[in-house]
Amino acid sequence: MSTAGEMEPLTSGASNRIIPILKTLRIPLVFIQSMILYLLLLLFPRRRHSQAAVAAGDAAAAAVQQSLPKTAAKRRSVWRREEEDTLRRRALAEGLDMGFETGDGENRCRWSSSLFFGVRRNALFCRSWFPATGELKGILIIIHGLNEHSGRYTQFAKQLTSCDFGVYAMDWIGHGGSDGLHGYVPSLDHVVADTGAFLEKIKSEHPGVPCFLFGHSTGGAVVLKAASYPHIEQMLEGIVLTSPALRVKPAHPIVGFKGANKRGIPVSRDPAALLAKYSDPLVYTGPIRVRTGHEILRISSYLMQNFKSVTVPFFVLHGTADKVTDPLASQDLYNEAASKFKDIKLYEGFLHDLLFEPEREDVGQDIIDWMERRLGTRAEKIDCFW
Repeated sequence: MSTAGEMEPLTSGASNRIIPILKTLRIPLVFIQSMILYLLLLLFPRRRHSQAAVAAGDAAAAAVQQSLPKTAAKRRSVWRREEEDTLRRRALAEGLDMGFETGDGENRCRWSSSLFFGVRRNALFCRSWFPATGELKGILIIIHGLNEHSGRYTQFAKQLTSCDFGVYAMDWIGHGGSDGLHGYVPSLDHVVADTGAFLEKIKSEHPGVPCFLFGHSTGGAVVLKAASYPHIEQMLEGIVLTSPALRVKPAHPIVGFKGANKRGIPVSRDPAALLAKYSDPLVYTGPIRVRTGHEILRISSYLMQNFKSVTVPFFVLHGTADKVTDPLASQDLYNEAASKFKDIKLYEGFLHDLLFEPEREDVGQDIIDWMERRLGTRAEKIDCFW
């Protein structure tokens, strides 16, 4: 029988079995501990960086929030100034005397002014003149040139009404008494659309009365493009273009800072007419707006590429000494257009504003004669039909 000294202690046996296990696990445990420390070192700086980024973002957002009221206030201020300027110009436009009296004080013309809301709901200032006799051969709708306004055509309207033609005239957006920043045209296509809508309104108010469109300079380009649309052409007996802006390049005076204004190129040989134009507060005499210049280049390029598709009856008039728009472009229009009824007249030595030249009465009579001839041709066609 064995004695106590000979017995193997159980604890020593267990230790011999556990120690090798612990030695085996020590390397993985050290690796895991190292990984945990490494991850902690990575995470804490990144957390601090993220907090800094969040703080910077919060600061930027706060700055934007603070700047929004300032931006909105600035925008409201611009709108308010534009609105005040529009109301000031409209009051001036309404204050112009559009009537004309004879020597005995008798007014031979009925005239009025009104607002027409265009395709974009802009308020556009309009004028009309009608013979006091009530007789009406036809109606001429005047689309003025760049930077001017409809009120400048009172004398031409007088000449027209004396020959029993009614007259309407519309200020473009940004011109005369119409809405918009003075001298700024966001899109000439909008002016084209407004011209078509204005014509349609007049036709509905005067059913059966022959209508003509008249356009000067850039207004001539607007009228020519408007008449290229079939639904507009069918409402017209013809169009009249004086000094139309057709061949316009980026370096052309009409889109430069020294365009047709008081410091730039003369537009009339009549000093009194020049003085009247550039002392008129409704005439914009500042540098051309960049967007407006771009629009002139765009519509000019379009028209030059489409001369051969023009079919509307037209009469184009141009001065050979015009330095604002190109008389040769008017000649090209006449040569290339497919219109069956077309005429051209070049005035030797005349400048840009034909209806404000010393011979303005002769120019006006040429226009009246052409419209009457056109109406005579129309009457002959009607007689032949019956």
